[in-house]
Amino acid sequence: MSAQDSWQNVVMKTAADKLLPVELSASTSAWDQLQVGTPHPHPHPSPVLVPTPIKLDPPVGLHVVHDHHVPLPAPVQVPVPHIPPQTPHGMPVGGFMEHDLPPELLQQGWRKCWSKRENRPYFWNKLNGESLWEMPTLKPQFDPITDPLALTSGGGPPATVNGPNNLPTKRRASEEGVTSPAAKKFILSGPWDLEVQTNVIIYERSPTFMPHPHPEVEALRCNLMLKLRHCYQELCHSREGIDSPKDSFNRWLMERKVVDRGSDPLFPSQCYPEISMSMYREIMNDIPIKLVRPKFTGDARKQLSRYAEAAKKMIESRNASSESRKIVKWNAEETFQWLRKTIGATYDDFQDRLAHLKRQCQPHLTDTVKESVEGICSKIYHLSAEYAKKIREKNLEILKENGIPEPPSITPHCTNSMRKVWCYPVQFSLPFPRMPQIEYTQEREQAHLRYQNDAVQINMTHLQKLEQLYRYSCFDDKKFELFLPRVWCLLKRYNAFLSGAQGTQGALPVTVLECMHRSFGVTFECFASPLNCYFKQYCSAFADTDSYFGSRGPILDLKAVSGSFEANPPFSEELMEAMVARFEQLLGDSAEPLSFIIVMPEWRDPPPAALLKLEASQFKRKQVVVPALEHEYRHGFQHIVSKQDLSVRSSHGTLVVWLQNAAGFQRWGPTEERVEALLEAFRPGRERERDKQELLSPQRTAPTPAPNSTAAPATPGPPPPPANASVPSATPVADAKPPNSTS
Repeated sequence: MSAQDSWQNVVMKTAADKLLPVELSASTSAWDQLQVGTPHPHPHPSPVLVPTPIKLDPPVGLHVVHDHHVPLPAPVQVPVPHIPPQTPHGMPVGGFMEHDLPPELLQQGWRKCWSKRENRPYFWNKLNGESLWEMPTLKPQFDPITDPLALTSGGGPPATVNGPNNLPTKRRASEEGVTSPAAKKFILSGPWDLEVQTNVIIYERSPTFMPHPHPEVEALRCNLMLKLRHCYQELCHSREGIDSPKDSFNRWLMERKVVDRGSDPLFPSQCYPEISMSMYREIMNDIPIKLVRPKFTGDARKQLSRYAEAAKKMIESRNASSESRKIVKWNAEETFQWLRKTIGATYDDFQDRLAHLKRQCQPHLTDTVKESVEGICSKIYHLSAEYAKKIREKNLEILKENGIPEPPSITPHCTNSMRKVWCYPVQFSLPFPRMPQIEYTQEREQAHLRYQNDAVQINMTHLQKLEQLYRYSCFDDKKFELFLPRVWCLLKRYNAFLSGAQGTQGALPVTVLECMHRSFGVTFECFASPLNCYFKQYCSAFADTDSYFGSRGPILDLKAVSGSFEANPPFSEELMEAMVARFEQLLGDSAEPLSFIIVMPEWRDPPPAALLKLEASQFKRKQVVVPALEHEYRHGFQHIVSKQDLSVRSSHGTLVVWLQNAAGFQRWGPTEERVEALLEAFRPGRERERDKQELLSPQRTAPTPAPNSTAAPATPGPPPPPANASVPSATPVADAKPPNSTS
């Protein structure tokens, strides 16, 4: 008899003493052959085994060593003190019960074993050593690249329930009789609260005919946008001798999208009038030179001299009228004489003289360069329309390659339904095309996503935030196969949109948004993005790239019926004016609770039309001013900057205005206590204090909502419908239940 045959006889005899049926097979591991044993701390069993007839619970695992040259140890009898039996011995006739488990649980490492002490079955996972009394639930698998935190395997119901109050219980003897706390839902920590439920109800809307974003299209769009920016700079420098005004191109994009009816989400292509007053006004303000507020008296003197010299040079080199030429040259010469004669002039003297010179010369300079500046604005608009056509042709090429029908060139006019539904993300009417692979690398606290040698960066915390938003709002990609390409398209779009922007983007501090939610029931942001949003429901500039991450589309297209909103618009006068007009229209059309808290800069020199219209609104309930340098904003590029640069001190005052209808004022009215709490939340340093407290208490839980903060309006609504290619009809509010946070 061979050594292996002898060892098999020992194994069979030992199993027979323990009443354990054993079936040996060369195709499976020793552990799977025996299918019962002591949970091993390592994922693979040790290749050495000392069989013993001692009866333990669970029994000692037996392993077969297929080596004919290794001498086999003899069975060792270890004396054990006599313990009276606590439960009946033996097991059911069926023996091992692995056939009762679904194949999915077997693949995840679960095995069904028999406890002789308790005389009942239990479940043990050979991969992680976990053991349970009840049938484990099937947990979804995750990809370590697209889901580095394995969030897809958490947040579900508890694995088992077996104790009092349906609390999950462990199988370990040391924990028997003691119930463990309920499994906590995973809440992603950061400057946001993605667990807040919406209280916003809208009229059901039609799906968009926009194509899904694609990396090839976004790469082309970004390159064309860079060319357009470069052309704008060259036109300003060559025609007017100035640099393009700071942030004027970004404000031009915002102003154009207020009136644009084109199909491209970024490039304006169907605007009337073609001449943008925003761009025209900002170029004119920098002619003949860009004026800044000087710090010292010497700087004020130099700026006055430069303005007079530039005005005289411009009027002499242009085709101006004789009257304009005479007035500008005379005022310039008078300024030079004043500078030569005046000694010991103060800072205010130079500033007053500059204001006088500008009043005298600027109208004539404007008439002289008007045609040239209008030519710049028209040239940029027509180039934008041409680039939008190229992008559409690229989209049609990709759709044709994937066998997707061509969308209509002009979006058909679809009247929104009169059915009231819970506010849900934008939906697509077209299926999505195949996506290319995106390379993913991580360097310290930043992730790098690369497509064809074109890399974008994002902080890891914000990438995890996008993953959570994607799980809440995207239902056409359950396996996260399209997550990285869509994140790349999102980052590329905002890189093209905000390239060089400095003063047009910023977010409210977390403490302010927390206070708004707690005191005024705010659950929705009107101007946000997936990168800087605080709630998971918000409106943003781009419905296509942002809808996968919870965007409800542009705020000017949202037909809200009820809810509490926060609006912190970008610094574009035309956009802010359109916002106020839209809010007044919604408040006048709805009798259900509707509230808007508007936060905007307090500009008084001169005040913009939006500010005057806001203060004169019939729906204004209260307004307060947060003084300059006494509050902060979060950086507009918080998804890539370091933590030390997140807070930016505001150099101007901030105006906070409450617009509410009668029902909204009754529910979320700005009482003195609530307003004082909001002003305290604006105080500098409050966010840093909050972060310290959060570090001291890592067990973060969702904040308790304030009374009426997330309460449903008079009529309940449906859960948000999926944002995939197939468009289901939204459920009427009267026939549905409130939305679920995990849907």
